[in-house]
Amino acid sequence: MDHRINQPARVSNSPLPLPDKVALVLQGGGALGSYQAGVYEALHDRAVEIDWVAGISIGAINSAIIAGNAPSDRIAKLHQFWKKMSGGLPNFWLPEDHNIREAAHLGAAMAVAAFGVPGFFRPHMIPPMLAAEGSMNAISYYDTTALIDTLDELVDWDLLNHGPVRFSVGAVNVASGNFVYFDNHDPHWRGRIDARHIMASGALPPGLPPVEIDGDFYWDGGLVSNTPLSHVLDNLTGDLLLFQVDLFPAEGPIPKQLTDVWSRQKDIQYSSRTRQVTDLFLRRHREHDLIGKLLNKLPPELQDDADVVALKELNHSGAVNIVHLIYRSHAWEGGARDFEFSRATMLDHWAQGHEAVDGVMCKGDLIAQNIVNGKSSAFDLDRPDHLKEKKA
Repeated sequence: MDHRINQPARVSNSPLPLPDKVALVLQGGGALGSYQAGVYEALHDRAVEIDWVAGISIGAINSAIIAGNAPSDRIAKLHQFWKKMSGGLPNFWLPEDHNIREAAHLGAAMAVAAFGVPGFFRPHMIPPMLAAEGSMNAISYYDTTALIDTLDELVDWDLLNHGPVRFSVGAVNVASGNFVYFDNHDPHWRGRIDARHIMASGALPPGLPPVEIDGDFYWDGGLVSNTPLSHVLDNLTGDLLLFQVDLFPAEGPIPKQLTDVWSRQKDIQYSSRTRQVTDLFLRRHREHDLIGKLLNKLPPELQDDADVVALKELNHSGAVNIVHLIYRSHAWEGGARDFEFSRATMLDHWAQGHEAVDGVMCKGDLIAQNIVNGKSSAFDLDRPDHLKEKKA
């Protein structure tokens, strides 16, 4: 892959001219993660090469499968993972009736809560209130050891650690409360990423237990930020096309009943204010452009001044185009949608992710113009025929 900085758009079979790097940023969201798999499959089908994949929670798992496999194997591995995740529930055909779909949705979520998910987690044999104090049983409802074998089966850890795709996942240190990233291209972090780091990013309490790594215990990164968007933007070098895949929309209707409250609460809590992060970045980008123009106006005798040189280095950044792809819940989906792993719902989420990329490509000329002209913008896909642009 071409990792040059500040070079023209690279040659590609993609319908979009691709800049230096293309990043895929995957939010946490449990069972909704099959939407992300559909997004990746659609990008892969259109020859959009991913140079950097970053995730939180279920996004970390999808990211590991992408970075830890050759491009030709990734779709099959994602299908294998999501088939296993949805294999614990029968796959019934359901009519498009709101009441029937809602009842089936809640029933499937209750089955997951009671019995767990194959290859992912299962209830502890001893309830937490009866377990020995300080044990994993005492501080969580489920055992996630099965996920180790699942990840080891699906991910080539040598390729993930040393391959061409940059890989980043976030988790929270339980003792310090600090947010950390495990990043295979971070020169300040020399560790080797394995199944523990992926599981740490998705260890959402109190359901799932913390994960120990080198004496420290970690919980789900979504407790602090449910998207690694800031990490990618803070470590930007060169021009970037970024696909931000959100599983919880920040905007939504006012609740009308308690079940709506639960659903809306999750949306607000886990959307991580993605638009706010994007707006802040674009504003900072505009400020940097103004600083750069001012620095260029300084007389020649000041151009080599140490402070001016330092400011120029600090001000260096490329053009960034951010495409938001946001999962939109069905009316029959409620607050349990992130742990409803039925096969029918999984396939529905996957198809929606694929369709979201189709909607982007229908308006791809807007994104392509920015990439070719070196401009920065954020594109918000509200629905397949509506692509809003926010310019830097």
